[in-house]
Amino acid sequence: MTVLGKRPYQPQPTTKGRISVHPEGDHIIDQHGRLFDYVRIAVNERCNLRCIYCLPEEGIDFLPSEQLLTSQEIIRIVHILAQLQVTKVRFTGGEPLLRKDMAHLVSQASITPGIESVHITTNGLLLSEYANDLYKAGLHGINISLDTMDRQKFLKITRSDCLDKVLEGLNLALSLPFPSVKVNVVVMRDFNHEEIGDFVELTRDNRLTVRFIELMPFDAHQIWKTGKFFGAEKILEYLSGLYPHMDEEEGSVTEEHVYRIPGHEGKFAVIPSFTRSLCEGCNRIRLTADGKIRNCLYSDNEFDVKKLARQGDSHEKIADLFKRAMWTKLKDGWEAQHRGNHLRESMTQIGG
Repeated sequence: MTVLGKRPYQPQPTTKGRISVHPEGDHIIDQHGRLFDYVRIAVNERCNLRCIYCLPEEGIDFLPSEQLLTSQEIIRIVHILAQLQVTKVRFTGGEPLLRKDMAHLVSQASITPGIESVHITTNGLLLSEYANDLYKAGLHGINISLDTMDRQKFLKITRSDCLDKVLEGLNLALSLPFPSVKVNVVVMRDFNHEEIGDFVELTRDNRLTVRFIELMPFDAHQIWKTGKFFGAEKILEYLSGLYPHMDEEEGSVTEEHVYRIPGHEGKFAVIPSFTRSLCEGCNRIRLTADGKIRNCLYSDNEFDVKKLARQGDSHEKIADLFKRAMWTKLKDGWEAQHRGNHLRESMTQIGG
């Protein structure tokens, strides 16, 4: 049966359950009863594209490499988090494939006891070079950021004429037996929203998920508040006009609205990342490339785990910092944004 519009919040099933107790024990919870079993780790800040909603054309001042987490530090943190019942790791950037040791990081994370899946979010530009190595290293899933399949629009969005290379990487990823391949599409009014149907057509013969994502205010003062915002309700309205018959499906916590066209191999989702109707089910921890824990995408309250690691503090102290950081998480992203000071001006500095 086709169901359109906003669905009531339904927590995703979990083998751990939800715990509403004080921040002790071998798990990470907050004061609102949310349990965090998923970490997104930014492995760098730099990117080989200059997307208009993320970076100004001239770029920004990135931190020197010595101020970023090392491979050894990242692997140690993954081991500590696994002991705190974190089961899913996603490596982000910047562009994570700019790191030469990316396959090594994936391999070490994937063999960590307790880690059930390792993922990466990439712009796909280097994917054709590294997809095979990543698969052999144990990568479970790939999310590819791709906002248009039109060459001129791609050039305008990314300031790079390399759409063919990204599509080559996507095709290679689909040809390998990854359990999960997803395409992330940031939808912008009067720019790419009319391509929504073209992206849905990718699901006809491919076992992938296309995710339509709301534009967020982390664009280095580029295009936010220029009328390009195309919200989840508008995306759903547009989809229902194109496809009157859509079967409802299940997805991840952030994939609040998930559908499949009858007969299609893949599915598609709408993610209200700015609307923030999904905060009640949040299960993720964010770690920036310079080693700061962020308990919410919209929060500027950061906790310095790199400092503890570099001064030789114990696993227990680092684990306690993660527990304390997430215990203070606010109820939702609106409250976090209202209390913020906008310390980081670009998504590439936050971590995808």
